[in-house]
Amino acid sequence: MIKEQSPTMESDKQTPIRIALLGCGVVGGAVATLLTANAADLAARVGRPLQLVGIGVRRLDRDRGLDLDPALFTLDSEELVTRADIVVEVIGGIEPARSLILRAFEHGASVVTANKALLAEDGPTLYAAADAAGVDLYYEAAVAGAIPLLRPLRESLAGDDVTKVLGIVNGTTNYVLDKMDSTGAGFTEAVEAAQALGYAEADPTADVEGFDAAAKAAILASLAFHTRVSAQQVYREGITEVSAADVQAAKDMGCVVKLLAICERSEDGGVGVRVHPAMIPRTHPLAGVREAFNAVFVEADAAGELMFYGRGAGGNPTASAVLGDLVAVARHRVGGGRGPGSPPTPTCPSSTWATRARATSSA
Repeated sequence: MIKEQSPTMESDKQTPIRIALLGCGVVGGAVATLLTANAADLAARVGRPLQLVGIGVRRLDRDRGLDLDPALFTLDSEELVTRADIVVEVIGGIEPARSLILRAFEHGASVVTANKALLAEDGPTLYAAADAAGVDLYYEAAVAGAIPLLRPLRESLAGDDVTKVLGIVNGTTNYVLDKMDSTGAGFTEAVEAAQALGYAEADPTADVEGFDAAAKAAILASLAFHTRVSAQQVYREGITEVSAADVQAAKDMGCVVKLLAICERSEDGGVGVRVHPAMIPRTHPLAGVREAFNAVFVEADAAGELMFYGRGAGGNPTASAVLGDLVAVARHRVGGGRGPGSPPTPTCPSSTWATRARATSSA
């Protein structure tokens, strides 16, 4: 016998889940566009409509080239987050992103963010605030763009022991090193080529000095090893000292230079996390990762070796990861539950992070 739905149940299905978007740059614009263009499909996947109730920006007069209702834009992001069920934060940086996320939690909103710098610097504060408020904090887009990497680490491998995470997590540096390898270009020339294609910022320091990759490595290690690692605990070397001669010497030895993020558990139970240029044999799968793509290997006791590969940056790829998190969090709101929580308090000796991180300069 089929049970008839009550008018109240049917009404609940039509009540929109209110979405506030913070930031409308390359990624934010792509998120807003996909939210509106795919509204019907998203509603079917979630079970209720997703309604974009506002977009917090710094300037109202900027021409963003988007087909969106101008009334959605607001300078008052603090007010905006108080009237949302889910807040999507793609501002980047530490402030005002941190304050706005904490304010959203205080008003019962879950948060989806792509902010690797904030998570790496002050993740524990955000995790604790989300737990205290009983809401979700999801951040798949913070590490590898469109690549579904964090959810497998947090959920699919939750019953396994991950022993190592190794990979290319910064598309800009991978493009620069690939350009140097394939054309013989020097570092400066390769960076300029990356900037011309939009792969590198006008100031590429965060990428080429390894800060971006270090923040991502901290997030990966926290999830993989069920502990909390900050960006300050990651040994970091960038690629600014890598010369055309270095790349050619590696080629002569049958190797290629890549900027690698390496997170591993040691025999004594400690965790080492480091980011630095390394030579890897051209027979290794990571050697074939070209241009601005990302790839990450995960080694686990039972699952063995897993490889995740795809576009690690860009508006649409990153927006894809944001929307994946948004659908998951929205489903939790509909079902009245929460997703998996934050990494627990540290379980690994903190003294081993720094010492082990400096142990080697190879993969």
